[in-house]
Amino acid sequence: MKNFSFHNPTRIVFGKDCVAKLNKFIPEKERVLVCFGGGSVRSNGVYNQVKATLSGYTVHEFWGIEPNPSVETVRAAVAEGKSFNATCVLAVGGGSVLDACKLIAAALTTDADPWEITRAGVCKTYLPLYTVLTVPATGSEMNSGAVISNKGTGEKFPVTCGFPVVSFMDPSFCLTLGQRQRACGIADAYVHVLEQYLTFPQSGIMDRMAEGVLKQLIDIAPKCVKEELDYDTASEYMLTATIALNGFLGMGVVPDWATHFIGHEITALTSITHAETLTMILPHLWYVLLDHKQEKLAQYARRVWHITDIKDERKLALRAIERTVKFFRDLGLATSMLEKNVDPEVGNEIIERFYKRNTSLGEGQICTPELIEAVIRRSQQVKF
Repeated sequence: MKNFSFHNPTRIVFGKDCVAKLNKFIPEKERVLVCFGGGSVRSNGVYNQVKATLSGYTVHEFWGIEPNPSVETVRAAVAEGKSFNATCVLAVGGGSVLDACKLIAAALTTDADPWEITRAGVCKTYLPLYTVLTVPATGSEMNSGAVISNKGTGEKFPVTCGFPVVSFMDPSFCLTLGQRQRACGIADAYVHVLEQYLTFPQSGIMDRMAEGVLKQLIDIAPKCVKEELDYDTASEYMLTATIALNGFLGMGVVPDWATHFIGHEITALTSITHAETLTMILPHLWYVLLDHKQEKLAQYARRVWHITDIKDERKLALRAIERTVKFFRDLGLATSMLEKNVDPEVGNEIIERFYKRNTSLGEGQICTPELIEAVIRRSQQVKF
């Protein structure tokens, strides 16, 4: 286990009708910039709950934060927030809204352009941020990360911002989500865990914790993608997705994140949802890096998928990949760029970008531009 420093200051307020407690945590003196997505919160009752709880506050609403939030939208929100003299930000929505609001909260404290902050990779000052989570998936409600797109350049990059002060999580909001939204949320959370876990044998305690979260996601997935979702399952889904990326599973371990960085490029150049870009890349990355990841894949096969009838480590590793592909496909998601009919030029552009940047990814930067090219080519050519 490597040396580490860990601190997560976010308070979670969890459960039915928890939004009614917003006014217990946001000081009434604050000038609140409230940011929303496309408007689904109006139809599912979330907006009315937020508005009622903030009655008496000085509030300005900003609408229109899109999936895979763009810096162009962030700039517009920052302009309105500065004109309003916002003193804090409240994000109401899924991971995209929360991610955008992290950058908004930072950009409101400086004259720097939001894209300049994003490309610097870290925000050093930011206004207090509160969140009301409506779509579990990214863990953004309890971490400091955000991923921002630039429509003008066709790029997408991560940035480390501030943690939310308080995040409000009502599982009943999950009940109105579409089946595909839930499926993508499960896949996103699952890959978040795998990116921290499936590298090489490291920490026993972190491995066991990660394996428990993976098994929980496998267990609840069939219920989550049913047409009707019950409150208890929604609660498990919401909290599990948070734990998948709130830092608890990454203490003292070397993570991967290569799949995410490649997936971000696909999202930046296409309209494919983030979670599906991950399921289209991950199995192919494992095949390309099979020699390096074989031992951990075999462990994953035994401990998570309970495969005990295969003794050969390589065959066991391959079976683990097969089971993961089936899991993604059972969620209704594509497992290759070929299956999704992604324009070959998209893959060519991504490959060229990684060569130009001379970027190596993964644990120990083992995934060189040459290996990244091999991963993309395999995803372009192999359909499970």
